[in-house]
Amino acid sequence: MKKNLMSVIILALVLVNLVLTAILTFTIVPQTKKSNALIDQVCSAINLELESGEDQNTPAVPIEDIEAYKIESSFTVNLQPGEDGAKHYAVFSVSLSMNTQSDGYKDYKGAEGLSAKETIIQSEINTIVSNYTLEDFNANGYQSVKDDILAAMQEMFGSKDFIVGVNFSSVTTE
Repeated sequence: MKKNLMSVIILALVLVNLVLTAILTFTIVPQTKKSNALIDQVCSAINLELESGEDQNTPAVPIEDIEAYKIESSFTVNLQPGEDGAKHYAVFSVSLSMNTQSDGYKDYKGAEGLSAKETIIQSEINTIVSNYTLEDFNANGYQSVKDDILAAMQEMFGSKDFIVGVNFSSVTTE
């Protein structure tokens, strides 16, 4: 008799649990949908991308189609004063990754074309890096600096598929 009564109590508790789960599901799912819609509206209002962290501006280029152009002189750039108010600087070497299959590569004749424009490239890189503070420069493995330089180089050469990467071979900050 006790086993039968215990089975009835367990069955009743399972049914109550099922009913409460259904109620929770039907009350939470619509609120979640409304929250997602609100987040989408806010992101579109402030122009945020909702994709993954991958850079959508640069096409994927196989490694055999990439040629690196190393800017011979290293850069020494004064950084913006940070929270500590002290003067900081960065010393680094830069190389640009070029897509050898790009029309821009043929137009600028590869590394020879870039060497003729090296002072313009250096000036642009100096201008971009000098806008960073020490903390911003070092954040995330220098990725934001590289992304800004890449965007400027792509704009300078008028093509997103010619310059496909910016690389720092050595970096020292103080």
